Amino acid sequence: VQLQASGGGLVQAGGSLTLSCAASGRTFSLFNMAWFRQAPGKGREFVAAIRRGDTNIYYGDSVKGRFTISKDMAKNTVHLQMNSLKPEDTAVYYCATKENRPISSAIALADTWMYWGQGTLVTVSS
Repeated sequence: VQLQASGGGLVQAGGSLTLSCAASGRTFSLFNMAWFRQAPGKGREFVAAIRRGDTNIYYGDSVKGRFTISKDMAKNTVHLQMNSLKPEDTAVYYCATKENRPISSAIALADTWMYWGQGTLVTVSS
């Protein structure tokens, strides 16, 4: 599975940005997708996830109400719509996927996810 993240850039605080993650290869794994981020000098932080066959969508506490994850099945792509961006949202954003449906308690753990994209940098200026 190959994941290609895109859409990062520089945005002012309060602005919006949409990230995309295009999957190729064994795309059935697209059905379990997640976004993580990593700020300079910090560990990888869970942002959002959507599981195969699950109506629930999972968000990290710091992005709830501002970020939205969605799937475009026809294009094998997952999007992350980011609104009301804050300087603390500055990070490299990674998309990830795995074949088997992760249990809900493990979704926020980076080790749960098998395949990772290369990351796209989001910089939010104050």
